[in-house]
Amino acid sequence: MESLSTNAGVRLTVSQCFRSLTSSTDTKDIITALQTLHSFLNGDPESKTTSGERTEFRRAHYTRTLQLLVGNMEADWLHSFTAAQRTELWDGLFLKGPPEQALLVLMDAIGALRPTTSLDRLVSITERFLQSRRLADLLWSYCLQTAPTDSPQLRETLLGRVASLPDLTANKLHLNNRPCFLPQQYYPLLATEMLTVLERTCQALRDGKDCSLMFVAEVLGKVCMQGHSGLVLAVMAPRLSSCTRSDMVWQRVCWKLLENVPQRWMESVLTGLVQAVSGPDAFGRIIGNLVLTNKKAQFFITHKLLLLQYKYETQVLRIVLGYLAADRDRRPLLLQVLRSVSQAWANPSAVKHTPLEQQLYVSKALLLSVSLLKDSELQELRSELFQCMLGGMQSHLDSSVVRIRHMGMVVGECLSSRMDINGTKLKFEYDHNEETRELLSLMTPLTCNEPELEPEPVNGDDELTPYDMSGDQELSQASPPRYLRDCLEIFTSSEDPVRVELSLRVAESLVRKNVFAAKEISVQMSKVLLHMEDKYSIKGFLSLRQTTMVALTVTDCIPVTQYLTTEFYSLNYSLRQRLDILEVLALAAQELSKPVGEKITPSTGIATTTELTSYPGDNPVHWRQVVEKRIQSKTKRLSKGATQPVARATPNRYAPVAGHFFFPLLRNYDKPQVTFDLLGTDHLVLGRLIHTLGLFMHLAVNAPIAAQMGCALLDFVWTVRYHVDQMVRRGVLFAVCSVFMSMPSQNLLVDLGDQLFETRTWLADVAEGDPDADCRNLAVQSLVLLDKSLKKQLQDPKALES
Repeated sequence: MESLSTNAGVRLTVSQCFRSLTSSTDTKDIITALQTLHSFLNGDPESKTTSGERTEFRRAHYTRTLQLLVGNMEADWLHSFTAAQRTELWDGLFLKGPPEQALLVLMDAIGALRPTTSLDRLVSITERFLQSRRLADLLWSYCLQTAPTDSPQLRETLLGRVASLPDLTANKLHLNNRPCFLPQQYYPLLATEMLTVLERTCQALRDGKDCSLMFVAEVLGKVCMQGHSGLVLAVMAPRLSSCTRSDMVWQRVCWKLLENVPQRWMESVLTGLVQAVSGPDAFGRIIGNLVLTNKKAQFFITHKLLLLQYKYETQVLRIVLGYLAADRDRRPLLLQVLRSVSQAWANPSAVKHTPLEQQLYVSKALLLSVSLLKDSELQELRSELFQCMLGGMQSHLDSSVVRIRHMGMVVGECLSSRMDINGTKLKFEYDHNEETRELLSLMTPLTCNEPELEPEPVNGDDELTPYDMSGDQELSQASPPRYLRDCLEIFTSSEDPVRVELSLRVAESLVRKNVFAAKEISVQMSKVLLHMEDKYSIKGFLSLRQTTMVALTVTDCIPVTQYLTTEFYSLNYSLRQRLDILEVLALAAQELSKPVGEKITPSTGIATTTELTSYPGDNPVHWRQVVEKRIQSKTKRLSKGATQPVARATPNRYAPVAGHFFFPLLRNYDKPQVTFDLLGTDHLVLGRLIHTLGLFMHLAVNAPIAAQMGCALLDFVWTVRYHVDQMVRRGVLFAVCSVFMSMPSQNLLVDLGDQLFETRTWLADVAEGDPDADCRNLAVQSLVLLDKSLKKQLQDPKALES
């Protein structure tokens, strides 16, 4: 009953803390909740929680707590903390609890998050997790079997996270990976942590406590299997060799560690270890009689390493064969190896068909094995060696390869000298080079004097090097986000005016800098910005929002354009929002029509495009100049002074997507809605829509779809050409000018032949009788453009023939 009461009390307290963290806006409540959660992790006597409560929290609630913290990383209260508060209250929860749970939550979150400030914070915490020796605590918890009972699947997942952490972080962080996650730093650190655990195990055994090395052995095996045995065992082997020299407890621990390595990874561990130790004695002290008790180890040491592989240095052969010869129980395996190697060396087929390097490797193994034989063993194998010598020498001397013949001569000399058959010793004449001299030297056993290294403590807590935090930067409360997803998160969930403003000011540059990230959330972010209100009276709010939306439209043109053109006729939008849509589309089309090489710098794109997208009703003089300039470009001149250099041809990004901007806006203009009546009272929006369509037409000059756009635009504006609002009439005339400027001359006759006479009559009426002077001027310019286009086309003989 007491246990049930404790569990219920902990569950209630944790639930209250969770509610505060997810819903409270009072910083004091947040701090109190975090401090309460910390109290379940503190083991000091002054802690208000009991041992049972702390155990229950670690068992049932710690992982949920970390997952809640990760899920609320964009909360305003976290960003309102000082750096010291974040380190103590937030980071500390990841660094004080059960390390296996913390590592799994951190790695899962890092794998799931996109590049954001939240990801950077989790990466930094993981870095501190490694630097604060938490890996040793994790491994030690499994040695003491105090880790929570987990399923084989969960254990395998944790094993994979520990063994493959550099790969996981590199795949996620790419060029932003931290140095401590690189294999060159991580695996030596992991090796040091394993040594720390082995030292604790030795001390525990001396104190009469039981320990399990199963998980540590699995970590060692998996790391070696993944190809990192060199980095790990370069740290572990010298230390193990030194500690096992005179300490039987260390020897027992090492033997148990190797026995617990899973069979599928045994070869990888032994391969790395035999290359890392200094000699056969050290190898024997570390693995003991593993070769006698483990069939996988025996096959690798006595057969595969000697006869199937030949990539190792001579020192490896010395260590392996010396290990077999060093113990009375292992010497029978040495004789078995000698028989196998001598048969392989004497095999005529092997001499003909195996690589020369492998033959040299087998020759070295043969000579080293013979050199390690006792006289009694030599007498036992004399006949077999004699037959080997005769058959093998014959096969080698018959070879046409000089090196193989020399190899046979040297081995024959050495065998005859060792066997001393009737005092007869073979002697051949051959060149004494580096290879033959090495073979001859193998018959002289080396005395392996290992350096006497005093065992040193493995980085105890008192010897820990302080973590260098000189390069850390305190994230102030006014730090702008560095990732686009952070901006989106702040726009949707934050109530902090400073964070919203900073995000709004950097959003455009982030869109343009990271096109890939922008395309992932382009439509979602456009939706958020379209509905965004200036709740905090941010200076330049409309301009900042608009530039970001333009950047999104340019970056991911078709999806964003489809969204905006669809929303233009949707319900429940204000007139301001509909005008915003038109302005964003107009500015984006203008930017896309610029040459690719003409760089658009963030926050200045609007300034460079406003001139052309301004509404003709606002600045009619400017549009008369645009039209007149286009008329001049269509007029031939016999001479005009010095010629200008020909402009360099560049791709037009707008032409292929012009239809996506243009045609959806013609879809539902004649369907009045509850809040929007385009052909009724909403004159302002109608005028802006016509002007925007005219702009799209103007920018589509020379585009393949220009003719189709021109026909559709004339059909649309024809119904409102006598509109009572002069702004609408100006937009209509500008649209007509755009058709005449951008539509190919031949298409005017072919596609609009029946309408041209009526259109010309209407333009003449407007030029004479419209009460607005700007409308009259635009009508005159439209007539000039139409007449020039028709005159050019009628004077073209090919056009007349067609």
